Amino acid sequence: MRTFYAWIWIILVSTAAGVAYHFLLARESVIFVSAIFGLVTGVPIFAFVRGMLLPRLNAWLRSLAFPIYAPTAICLCVASILVSNFAAGTLFWSLGIIRGSFGEAALATPEVIAYSLAMSAALTFFVRMTDLIGHDILVDLLIGRYHRPVREDRVFLFIDVAGSTRFAEKFGDLRAQEYLGAFFATVSESVHRFRGRIDDYVGDLAIVSWPIQAGVADANCIRCVFAIRVQIADQAAYWRKHFETVPHFRAALHCGPIVTAEVGIDKHKIAYFGDTINATARLEGLCRELDQDFLASTDILARVSQLPEGVSARDFGSHTVHGRQRALAIHAMAGPVIATGAS
Repeated sequence: MRTFYAWIWIILVSTAAGVAYHFLLARESVIFVSAIFGLVTGVPIFAFVRGMLLPRLNAWLRSLAFPIYAPTAICLCVASILVSNFAAGTLFWSLGIIRGSFGEAALATPEVIAYSLAMSAALTFFVRMTDLIGHDILVDLLIGRYHRPVREDRVFLFIDVAGSTRFAEKFGDLRAQEYLGAFFATVSESVHRFRGRIDDYVGDLAIVSWPIQAGVADANCIRCVFAIRVQIADQAAYWRKHFETVPHFRAALHCGPIVTAEVGIDKHKIAYFGDTINATARLEGLCRELDQDFLASTDILARVSQLPEGVSARDFGSHTVHGRQRALAIHAMAGPVIATGAS
C-alpha cells in the first residue's frame, strides 16, 4: 500500500511540474501537452530518486560524498529528461498534436534544459536532506508541526547492537563504524517497510518510533523487529564475509503518552519528553539484565489486537525500573517469523 501511494505521489508531482512549466515558460502550448510531457519526463526521475527505479545505482549514488553526488545525480536527471522529452515529442509529432518540424518537437529547448536543471537541483537537495534527517522529520520541520509542544501517543523501539564494543576492540573504531553503518542500513529498510521512522542514533543504539495507530496496526512495531532478524539471517554469508560476524541485537518496545516538540536555535530537531521514552530506555537495560533479546511492555501488547503468526509473548512479570514509581510489566517476545510487507 505504501508503494502504491508513492507511485500516486510521483505521478501527481510529475504532472504538476509539467503544468508549472506551461504557466512559467510555455503559455502558448496546450496545457494538456505540457502535463503529459511532465508526466513522461518526471516519473522516471522521481522514481529513481525515491529508489523505486534502478535501486542499486541509486544506493551507490547516495553513498557518494555530496560534491560528487550532486553533479552526478543532476547529470543523470537531465539526461533522463532529455531522452524522455525526445520520446514524448516524437510521439506527439507523429500523432500531429505538435505541429512544426520534428526537431522543434523532439529536441529540448534551452528553456527546457534550464528548467530541468532547476528541478533536478531542487529534487537532489531535497532527497539529500531526507537522507540526512529523514523524510518524516524534514516534513515536520518544514510545516512546523511541532513548533509548539504537542502531547501524543507514540510507540518506541530501542534497538541495541550486542557485542559492538568487543568488535571495536578487535577491529578498531573505523571498522566498527562501518559495521554499525551496515547494520543500521538494514534496520532502516525494515523500519521504512513497517511504517516507522528512525528518530536518532546514540552510539550503537537506534531509536525508532511510530504514531500509535501506525505502530499497532497489523502489529507493525513487532513485525519490524522480526523482519530485521530474518533479513540478517538471510544475509549471514555477507556479514561473515565482510565483518567476520553476524550481528546480534536486543530490542525493547513500549508505548504511551509523550510530549513532542521542535527544539534548538542554530540546529533544529524533533525531541521527545516524558516517562514513556525513559521507560523504553530502562526496558532496553532489562534486556541485558534478564539476558533477553526482545522485551515488550504489557502496555504495547494491550494495544496490539493480535500477535503475528509464529510470535509468542512470555510473561516476565513486573519489574521496578530506575526513575519510575510504577513497576513495568513486561513480556519476552519469541519468534522469528517470515515477515511480510506492511499494509
